[in-house]
Formats: sequence, C-alpha cells, structure tokens
Amino acid sequence: MLLVRELAERSRRERGRLASSGWISWSFLVWGWELEVGAWTYSYTEQKDYVWEQARNYCQTYFTDLVAIQNKKEIEYLNQWLPFHPRYYWIGIRKLNGTWTWVGTGKVLTKEAENWAEKEPNNKRSNQDCVEIYIRRQRESGKWNDEPCSKRKRALCYQASCQPFPCSQRGECVETIGNYSCECRPGFHGRDCENGEGMLQAPGYRSPGCRRALTGFVLTGPQSRECTATGDWTGQPPQCAAISCPVLDTPSRGRINCSHLHGNFTYNSMCAFSCEVGFVRMGAEVLRCAATGNWTRRPPVCAEEKKKLLNPTR
Repeated sequence: MLLVRELAERSRRERGRLASSGWISWSFLVWGWELEVGAWTYSYTEQKDYVWEQARNYCQTYFTDLVAIQNKKEIEYLNQWLPFHPRYYWIGIRKLNGTWTWVGTGKVLTKEAENWAEKEPNNKRSNQDCVEIYIRRQRESGKWNDEPCSKRKRALCYQASCQPFPCSQRGECVETIGNYSCECRPGFHGRDCENGEGMLQAPGYRSPGCRRALTGFVLTGPQSRECTATGDWTGQPPQCAAISCPVLDTPSRGRINCSHLHGNFTYNSMCAFSCEVGFVRMGAEVLRCAATGNWTRRPPVCAEEKKKLLNPTR
C-alpha cells in the first residue's frame, strides 16, 4: 500500500502551519491516509518511488496530474511543507521534440517561468528529458534539475479546484493554493461569474459570438454565431458534451465498479477492477477516462493464481 499525504492551505494567512480553523479530516483510503485541508491539494507517494511515466500515470489515476508550478509562492509553499527525500520529486515538465513543455497543458515553458538550478539543464549523456524539484536541499532548494526519465523518484501530484465546471463556464479559472479565482468574460461578474446580463456585452452588428468547450468536453452545434442587424443571434446556442471513452467490459473471473460524473464512460469516469477468489489481477487497479478519449491504462485481466509446490522432504 502507498501512503499518500495531501497538503494544502486555505489562505495566504495560514502559510507556515496547517489550517487551525475551518475543517481538517483524515480518512483511510485504499492506498493510505489522506489529509484534506482545502480546495487545491498536493499529494505525494511516500513509500514507493516511480520512473517519470509511472509517476504521471499515478497522479492522473488518483488526482489530476503531476504538479505544474505556477509561481514562486507555490515553490515556497511546497518547499516548506514537503519532507526531504534524497531522490527528490518529479514534476510535470518534460522535453518534447527538444522543447521543455508543461505536460498537463501542452504549453511551452517560457523563459520567465524557468526555475533551473545553476548550470541546469545540462542534459548529461543526452538523455535527461524529465524534471525534478529539489525539496529541502541544502543548496538551491526549490530549484529544478533535468534528470533521465528512467530514474525513480517520488510522484508529486495535485488535485485541481477548476474541474469540471468552473466559473459557471463564463470565465477563466485561475488556480491558487487552497482556492481558485475566476477571470470573468465581459458582461459577467461574481465569485463564479454567476451574475451577468448576457453571453456578450453589447456586441456590434455582424460581430461573431464564439464559444469553445472546456478540457474533456467537445462542442456540439455551431462554433460561432453572428449578431444580425435585428439584434438577434443566428443559429442555436452550442452545447458542450463530455468526451467518451470506449466502453469497458467486465473481465472474465472479475468485477468492475465504475463512477461516472458526466455520463457512462465519459471524461473523468473512473473504474476499479477486482478478481474472484483464486484469481489475481494482471494490470492496473483503477482506470480513468482522460480528455483524449482514451483510458489512462489498458484494462486488466484476471489470471488463475498459481499455487506454489513444496519440495518433498528427503
């Protein structure tokens, strides 16, 4: 079993201690203990280290993804709350086609956002395509270092607050530690952009009114609508439908238990597999429907458990 500890703070005023107000709960999960102290939470594997691909798969299965560092305050927070580990922690940056990229968003790492340690990245032996973060290191703590993706380190995950329907779908959701904020589109206001007078504020004649689907959803209907001379919009409003993954079958000699947020076998559906007595699971225990329309892992199978034969006493 893996021991996973989730760390978060409810506001900037609580930096430097666990939340002493509000609510704190401990619960025993299939993989260990969970500490929940707010909205956006961090998690890490404590009893097992992973190669980078395994670390990301673990984070995507149980949480959102490997951590994507947004600012220096987040680095300070992680360096304060995470324990020292001699192999350090994987984060969500990888070199793709020769370019350092945030894997969760597909965005290129900008020069302004770089946080490399001195003389890094150095790409030793030309195989250092993944990134670790130094936590509680004597020198350059909180800085990044490129490493071979085959090395084993702790998986540093995060659970986003901006899923699945943030800001009433009328603004851009911005993650903060233990919370989130909404940058509302013109014409909308409020904590979650829930107040407004229309989709667009006073559009002009022949101006387009465009929408796009959130991650994990696909736009059905017209991708754009035009304001006519009568002041009406052309066409019908589009809808956002959750992306579907292939239907999973119950394995022979096994069981499947699924939970669906947006419809059967759609984005963020999760399915857990188990086997009958006398059979063992070969493959992942939990699969999640990703935004790509694929499951995070291949479905497992149940194989007959082999009994060990004892050598006769001579």
